[in-house]
Amino acid sequence: MAESLVEPCTTSYSLKVSIFILFFLIFPFLNPFSSAFPLSHDTNATGVVNLETEEDMGLLLFFKLQFQETPLSSWDVSVPLSNWTGVTRSNQTGRVTGLNLTRFNLSGQVHPCLCNLTFLETLVLSHNSFNNSIPSCLWKLWSLKTLDLSYNMFTLLVPSTFAAAMSKLIELDLSHNMLSGEIPMWIGNVSMSLEKLNLGFNSFHGDIPKSLLNLMSLKYLDLSHNSLMGNVGDFNQELVTLNLESNLLSGTLPCLYSSRESLTLLNLANNSILGGIPTCISSLGGLTQLNLSHNELRYGISPRLVFSERLCLLDLSYNELSGKIPSRIVEASDKSGLLLLDLSHNQFSGNIPVTITELKSLQALFLSYNLLVGEIPERIGNLTYLQVIDLSHNFLTGSIPLNIVGCFQLLALILNSNNLSGEIQPVLDALDSLKIFDIGNNKISGEIPLTLAGCKSLEVVDLSSNNLSGSLNDAITKWSNLKFLSLARNKFSGSLPSWLFTFQAIHTLDFSGNKFSGYIPDGNFNTSPNFYNGDIRKTIPAVPSISARSLDIKLLLVADETSLSFKYNLTTTIGIDLSDNLLHGEIPEGLFGLHGLEYLNLSYNFLNGPVPGSLGKLQKLKALDLSHNSLSGHIPENITSLRNLTVLNLSYNCFSGVISTKRGYWKFPGAFAGNPDLCMESSGNVCQRTLPVKPGKKFEEEMEEGPLSVWIFCISALVSFYVGVVVLFCSSRTRSCILQTKNLAS
Repeated sequence: MAESLVEPCTTSYSLKVSIFILFFLIFPFLNPFSSAFPLSHDTNATGVVNLETEEDMGLLLFFKLQFQETPLSSWDVSVPLSNWTGVTRSNQTGRVTGLNLTRFNLSGQVHPCLCNLTFLETLVLSHNSFNNSIPSCLWKLWSLKTLDLSYNMFTLLVPSTFAAAMSKLIELDLSHNMLSGEIPMWIGNVSMSLEKLNLGFNSFHGDIPKSLLNLMSLKYLDLSHNSLMGNVGDFNQELVTLNLESNLLSGTLPCLYSSRESLTLLNLANNSILGGIPTCISSLGGLTQLNLSHNELRYGISPRLVFSERLCLLDLSYNELSGKIPSRIVEASDKSGLLLLDLSHNQFSGNIPVTITELKSLQALFLSYNLLVGEIPERIGNLTYLQVIDLSHNFLTGSIPLNIVGCFQLLALILNSNNLSGEIQPVLDALDSLKIFDIGNNKISGEIPLTLAGCKSLEVVDLSSNNLSGSLNDAITKWSNLKFLSLARNKFSGSLPSWLFTFQAIHTLDFSGNKFSGYIPDGNFNTSPNFYNGDIRKTIPAVPSISARSLDIKLLLVADETSLSFKYNLTTTIGIDLSDNLLHGEIPEGLFGLHGLEYLNLSYNFLNGPVPGSLGKLQKLKALDLSHNSLSGHIPENITSLRNLTVLNLSYNCFSGVISTKRGYWKFPGAFAGNPDLCMESSGNVCQRTLPVKPGKKFEEEMEEGPLSVWIFCISALVSFYVGVVVLFCSSRTRSCILQTKNLAS
């Protein structure tokens, strides 16, 4: 049944096409009004009307009939064929040689009438919505050089008996479809002239066909984002690019000797390749991009693995590589064109090699999530082209080197989760292009320098979990593009400034765990469109946390392979966290008017007064914690109207009144504990008091403790008693006292 849909040689189809073309050809001679309404005829180079051209026009008009609404309005008998959109016509023969209908919003099946355009050299139907099977008759278009059916919804690649006829085919692109099954063996025999083959972003499985390993004309092969299995295989032709990213390939890395002079791009990322990196990989002298990330590579990197200075991109991240980072990565470091070096998410140890600072063209350095120790090299400022430095999640010590300001093009400085100390130096204001500044979870002390007002491009700032102190100065107000600001778990003090909620692009403010005092500033709440309207395009965890931040940095190699384009995607909860401070007074009414808020935590303060009635406006709110304050009055009934609310904690306050079980408060167990004057309405209109007052925890911690904490308390008490007895009886004064008592008794 499927074959009948794609074969043009059936009786009914041939009869329809023949009648249509015959009518189209004799109509001008039979119609007495043809002189008044002439058809446009194309002529060849000799000026003679070509009836075969009219046949091609008829086939294209027949193809157009299957689309009710189409942008092919220029396909009309009154318009010369040479002026038809997407159609290329030979000036010599008058025949259609090219058809490019990319991004024409066409759908349905590809009609097999195109198979009769026998002089076609280029057929491009990409970026449409064609579906079902690819017509097998396309494989007998003997003149075809380029066939591009990418970015459609084809599901079936019909076995071809005509493939050998496509002797001139150079480029075949079937990527970004829904093709499945094994890659057919005949693909490797479709044309002995085939240079480019792209089957990426489909659902092919099985092994890579051996016919592809031996197709000697092949230069560019892309089988990425499928489910191919087995070994990579040693290709026997001189490949220029080989992209097998995101499959299920295993085995060890091949040496690809046949491509040692020609290969420029090798991408085997996101597979299950095992073993070490063989030194023969460095013999690929023309290599400019090598991506082996997200595999299961292990062991150390051999000192003999030294790449050519042509290498622009080296990504070995997300493996199990260990040992020291090699001091020499490329030949002649001073002539190196290396732009990106990513060794993150491995098990490298030791110091950061000083020789890395000799890679003068380097624009991105990722060494995060390793076991690196020692200090950041002082000469890192020599890398004047650096855009991104990520050394986070290591064991680095010392201070941030002053010489880092030499990286004046720096866009992201990420040093969080180390053991760095010292102060934030005022000279960092020289990094006026900096967008991301993350030094959280270190031991940095001192105040935020006023000079940081010069970093006007800052968008993501994380100074959390350090020993920073002092009050907030107005330097922060100069960061007008700020999206994320965390000062949590430091020693900041003083009043919260009036400009706190005035950032236009802000998503997250986290000032928790400090010593801020005074009132929560009122006014200027509607200046941030994110706080006010929210961002429905973001993916947020079911139970949001203010610290749940995802920062995805992407650096793309530009076409000339001389620079990187920087982009980042910040995924974070839209929220405010002022918990665990010394704030007092009432909650400002305007704070609950921020309709876009998803997280609000004001717990562990000294706030009093009622909960503002505007709480019901926070329709996107998912987590609300007002616990451990002195809030009073009745529980607002409009809390139950917040349909997205999954976490609620109003415990340990001074709320009073009755909570009706009919309003859905049962969804928040323990949310009202520790309010002595609050009772829960039960059956028979009997009022039950809430849980007794007792010390509580933050709701981030409540689920982390259980019966185990009781055992820990008992064991610690027993150990403390035992140690006390031992110490007591081991002291000289105690022993003499015991002996004296014994003598008196005797």
